Amino acid sequence: MTDVKGKWALITGANRGIGYRIAKTMASYGCNLILHSRNTEHTKEVLKEVLDMGVQAYDIAAELSKPEEVQKMIDQINAKGTQVDILFNDAAVQIAYRTEYYKTPVEDYTQSFLINTIAPMMLCYAFIPQMIERGFGRVINTTSGIRNEPEQAGYSASKAALDKVTNDLAGKLDGTDVIINLTDPGWCRTDLGGPNAPNDPDSVIPGIVVGAFVDDKISGRNLGAQNFVGMTLEEAVEKAKGFPKLFL
Repeated sequence: MTDVKGKWALITGANRGIGYRIAKTMASYGCNLILHSRNTEHTKEVLKEVLDMGVQAYDIAAELSKPEEVQKMIDQINAKGTQVDILFNDAAVQIAYRTEYYKTPVEDYTQSFLINTIAPMMLCYAFIPQMIERGFGRVINTTSGIRNEPEQAGYSASKAALDKVTNDLAGKLDGTDVIINLTDPGWCRTDLGGPNAPNDPDSVIPGIVVGAFVDDKISGRNLGAQNFVGMTLEEAVEKAKGFPKLFL
């Protein structure tokens, strides 16, 4: 199992929901953190919590629907000299639930793709080459299990696109110690999932972070968090090694 103590992880959407749980869990294993949100006012609480846990951390802001802000965030991280060893592309948006889905507006797609696909891939393209140069890296891109719901077409299409580019990169990285995988938290009672979701958001631990700890140099799997409920992290890592790759 990979030792993350002293490494640096960038977590998008770290101020609440799944991202908050990722931050607290990674800090508990000694991982230093870059905590992203739209506004650093939103990350004040989690920043204090993880600093109190004894790790190094700072917060950073970017509106992921604006590529220029994503690039500014990348530039700020590089200017600080932070080596991003682990990237959690967790932040996402579900624009609307369209019961009249044949009237889905173009904006559902443009906003969804900017936040859910383009921003994560900008971060991948910025930091994976640095990981390759150093010979170590972990990327965990959050996907969705939504199927057969045209009511959420913008969201599901943007996640399907993220799956595709993630798996294409996995084909290049497989067999190296720069490992890229997908994760799916399942339908959880978060701001995005809503109050009627069946899963407690705490159920995502340890599965949502297992991709940061796998050490078998295999990329291109979907390590869905609900497959690891009730396990220790060590047990989850061993189970993850049996998951098939999604690409051929």
